Amino acid sequence: MSVPLHDPLAFAGRVERRTVTSRALEGNPLGDPHVRDLPVYVPPGEHGPLPVVFLLAGFTGRGASMLETHPWRLGSIAKYDALVAKGEAPPVLLAMPDAFTAIGGSQYVNSSAVGHYEDYVADELVPFVDEHYDTLPGARGVCGKSSGGFGALHLAMRRAGLFQAVASIAGDSHFEFGYASDFLAAARGLEASGKTPAEYLAAFLQKPDLSGDGHSVINLLAMAACYSPNPDTELGFDLPIDLRTGERIPAVWSRWLGFDPVVIADVYGDALRKVRWLHLSAGKRDEFHLQFSCRILARRLAELGIPAIHEEFDGGHFGLDARYLEVLPPMVRALTGLSGDSE
Repeated sequence: MSVPLHDPLAFAGRVERRTVTSRALEGNPLGDPHVRDLPVYVPPGEHGPLPVVFLLAGFTGRGASMLETHPWRLGSIAKYDALVAKGEAPPVLLAMPDAFTAIGGSQYVNSSAVGHYEDYVADELVPFVDEHYDTLPGARGVCGKSSGGFGALHLAMRRAGLFQAVASIAGDSHFEFGYASDFLAAARGLEASGKTPAEYLAAFLQKPDLSGDGHSVINLLAMAACYSPNPDTELGFDLPIDLRTGERIPAVWSRWLGFDPVVIADVYGDALRKVRWLHLSAGKRDEFHLQFSCRILARRLAELGIPAIHEEFDGGHFGLDARYLEVLPPMVRALTGLSGDSE
């Protein structure tokens, strides 16, 4: 007798692994692949047009990491799928871009030292999803954690009207707290290694190691590649500090601040006003002090008359995937209510 088998870890919906050949990433300076997977979650059941949310991974992460189905560590997509199947969360298309690079990530920006990842998401992946799926007009969101949260804000500011709902979960902002407080650890780690930044980076690319001060070092180098590229230098970017004294280099630091959501909120105020649902959150015990940064950003937006939901939760900067289950349902409901609005 044949006994039908049921996989308790199978999605009630499905995940499609699309392949996207990117012109924006072709020939990027790090030699990273320009042909990439784009997992797209499709909810169970019969639906008409659906909202779509782009989920942006944090630094050193990839979108596909959200698809974990191990019974001890179910990923956020599997958990959300279970909620949809039980009618406890609204159906939505979830696209998970791969913006990983050899140095850990792209911050979803365009950089001569890393590649054109803003263009990749906004100009290639957004129309790709609209072309291949039945998406609801005027119902597109972007949500990310950590560097992905920064990416969500960056895309909302740089691409006015492209996303109607935006959520930043412990996203990088107020760089004075989130980045500058770690600069001395990076300088210490580089000095202890006995290597120049170029030598350190070359060794890291051969054998990645984030132990000790390693995370601080690679974070400094990677963020400099994103925020202060300079094709005329050996590294392809400028560092914001003097490595011997730890002192800030004002001309380079000012280029970093040109990406800081707190600093440039007024410049991109009109773009942020096009976001119809904006969510900011951070853990009360964030190891990178982003709860304070989030409070400052929320205050700045309020001063500019830009509506935003600001929440804090009990937790730190790591293990943030659970926050997607808190943020996505109201985000999707908001998008559904906004459907049909012009972009």
